[in-house]
Amino acid sequence: MSDSLDLSLDGVERRSLADFTENAYLNYSMYVIMDRALPHIGDGLKPVQRRIIYAMSELGLDADSKHKKSARTVGDVLGKFHPHGDSACYEAMVLMAQPFSYRYTLVDGQGNWGAPDDPKSFAAMRYTEAR
Repeated sequence: MSDSLDLSLDGVERRSLADFTENAYLNYSMYVIMDRALPHIGDGLKPVQRRIIYAMSELGLDADSKHKKSARTVGDVLGKFHPHGDSACYEAMVLMAQPFSYRYTLVDGQGNWGAPDDPKSFAAMRYTEAR
């Protein structure tokens, strides 16, 4: 057995740390802007909104069904499709339920979903229902 370790540097690119971080930051910022921050041109939805609508359809929540707790919908979205914070997901759902936020309401809600003069005054997800 040999205790020496032979390291080959074939194919390794030498770059300065400043060049690498600048390029990495630029790539990540473009990804965030194009894939998360801006609505998609095809349907006008951000990814979290699309995931909420898909999760609601998987739960059988359509215009003719009974309302279900918002916490159930948010839990399914977080558990299956969108592994981020529950408050951001719920706020996206609230915006889709408020009749004054978007041109068309995408979520039919029951409960306190906020007021036009204070849109952040919505109730917690355990108190609201949606379909």
